[in-house]
Amino acid sequence: MTAISLSPARQKAVKLWRDYPREVVALGGLALAAFIAVAGSAWSNPSAQDPSHSVAPPAPPPMVNENVAPDQALAVNAKTPFASGPNPAALPFDSSKLSSTARARAVDCLASAEYYEAGDQGDDGERAVAQVVLNRVRHPAFPSSICGVVYEGSTKATGCQFTFTCDGSLERRPDSQGWARARAIAEEALNGAVYAPVGWATHYHANYVLPIWAGTMAKNAIVGAHLFYRWPGAWGQPAAFSQHYARQEPDSSVLRASALAAFASRPAGTAAQQVANLPGAEVIKAPAGRIAMRFNLPAARKAAEDAPHEDYSKQFDASNNLKWALSGDASAAQVPLGQRAAPAPTAGKP
Repeated sequence: MTAISLSPARQKAVKLWRDYPREVVALGGLALAAFIAVAGSAWSNPSAQDPSHSVAPPAPPPMVNENVAPDQALAVNAKTPFASGPNPAALPFDSSKLSSTARARAVDCLASAEYYEAGDQGDDGERAVAQVVLNRVRHPAFPSSICGVVYEGSTKATGCQFTFTCDGSLERRPDSQGWARARAIAEEALNGAVYAPVGWATHYHANYVLPIWAGTMAKNAIVGAHLFYRWPGAWGQPAAFSQHYARQEPDSSVLRASALAAFASRPAGTAAQQVANLPGAEVIKAPAGRIAMRFNLPAARKAAEDAPHEDYSKQFDASNNLKWALSGDASAAQVPLGQRAAPAPTAGKP
């Protein structure tokens, strides 16, 4: 039999196995368990992965608001905390390779979003809206063109992502001074200007409304009367904004005309019936796609005075959290999460 010569390292390993067999087995088991735990965590936790490797990006939420009065929405929005962690600025947008036609369309669409969404919010308000549009262009959840982002869902009554494209606002011609300012801000953004305060935000809303999606997003900025949000987790991080700009823009005038045509063609019957049911209201003749009415003030005033009051939170399916936050009830027996605590038993009763 030929003798086998072991290296010094192997000799030490053999000696360790012979002297401490149980400890060696236990140590190996712990190492294996730690490896499985780390690997399993990385596999099951989407935020630990590169978003580009996920099955699909999140779908943009519908633009639907809670049935909450403006003053109540203001209170809730003011109490909503900002997301923890850094809020890095977006990268400059590169439009250097755009054709003159594509650039003109991009400026028109971007300026329209700024003007109709934040025309009364000052320069920073318009810059913030422009930044959101450009952030969306680079996120795989949205179209890869500026006009595509701005007019997404514009032919649907509740599907538009920017409300001015589906509520008839486009029928209002912008004033020359305001439009010139919006175009100048759009040109700056396309030339690489970044509005850093909103970071990589992809959503925003006015502070007097409460969208159903607000509680699922990470709030990262307030500019004027608008609150800005990004997706939580990996899809809201800079690495998620990996979509390449198409550098081709659809015809903005066609998109605008289509949005207006869709708005004008929506049947007004249901709305007209609802108006007719209002005490003191009378529907009068109006252009197609519009509803006009006049009020009999004495009848309307009497109906308002006689109307029974019901707490607003009982008029819709509010979450327990929302009811608690807006109830004004500071009782220690009520908690912000879950159901109201059960009342304590009275003396002499089980």
